[in-house]
Amino acid sequence: MTPLSTELAQLRASKPGLHVHEDPALNAEPPIALLADLITPADAFFVRNNGDVPALPPDDDWTLTIDGEVERPARWTLDALRARFETVTLTAVLECAGNGRSQFFPATDGLPWRLGAVGCARWTGVRLADVLSEAGVRETAVYTGHHAPDRMIADPSRPALSRGLPIAKAMAPETLIAFAMNGEPLPRLHGGPLRIVAPGFPGSAWQKWLDRIELCAKEHDGEKMGGTNYRLPTAPVAPGEPLDPSRFAVITDMPVKSLITAPLEGFTVTCGETLTVTGFGWSGAIPLAGVRVSSNGGVSWHEAALEESEGPFAWRRFRAEFVVEREGALSVLAQARDAQGHVQPPEIVWNPRGYCNNQVHRVGGTARAG
Repeated sequence: MTPLSTELAQLRASKPGLHVHEDPALNAEPPIALLADLITPADAFFVRNNGDVPALPPDDDWTLTIDGEVERPARWTLDALRARFETVTLTAVLECAGNGRSQFFPATDGLPWRLGAVGCARWTGVRLADVLSEAGVRETAVYTGHHAPDRMIADPSRPALSRGLPIAKAMAPETLIAFAMNGEPLPRLHGGPLRIVAPGFPGSAWQKWLDRIELCAKEHDGEKMGGTNYRLPTAPVAPGEPLDPSRFAVITDMPVKSLITAPLEGFTVTCGETLTVTGFGWSGAIPLAGVRVSSNGGVSWHEAALEESEGPFAWRRFRAEFVVEREGALSVLAQARDAQGHVQPPEIVWNPRGYCNNQVHRVGGTARAG
């Protein structure tokens, strides 16, 4: 078997419910039915790769190098990281910037993700700030550059992905070098043995298989860091309009969003019964303020009840109930808002790379006579 076919077989064995995208790299997402848990289990968590899944040495041989704009370059083993720095656990949503890209019209380049390239997990590791402070961050450092052994499938001489973080985010207390997910060693398909956890930032900033962190005196220029990669236009761009990369900005905050996990598309309910709508709302750096739900396509809305979350970067479960009064087609909508007044738009705000689709989530069903 080829390496990719081996990885595909392992993915299908460990994540049997996921849809595997047709792509040279291994990319897969769960149906919404598998995203009903407050903490997304590893076997239901999406997989995103820009290149190959690298062959890795044993964890005991893994090292993490810290260099660049630091006073004391360092190299750490996993055991040394655990012994030297405080271990912390936080709960955070990880979402691919292209989640929901299949809904864009006209279609854009990139994987046609449905709505499953998102999950919420408990991440355990050490603070990136602690590791960088140990190395002595120079005043000239403005960005981190993250490196890993995965390579482009079309050109194995080049890294598949090498992105980074603004120094303020790198030094923020929520940013981790993680070695565990949901209480278990970080699975290889999810970046084990080490990955970046950058809550609120898109998944592209959560570098997997981390083996080097370079501090840079300018914005990192690694693979898929420039051009229009993981960037949004600073002003509206119409389909077909020529693209000027200088008018694009790096995505550093994922927008407010919601996902209805029940009922599912195509549901049926009997008139006179109560329809219970549940799901999750989340946001990037700005706290989630609320979710409202409609059972009639947005004609009227009801504020949903929100459960407490496991932290500022975790998603929150919402719940609303409706008595079904008429038979016929039903359109259930959920619309989240954040603490600064940003609200999910009713329709997609188009951009040429298909990023950050946070349109109102809609689920269709039928009410039948009792």
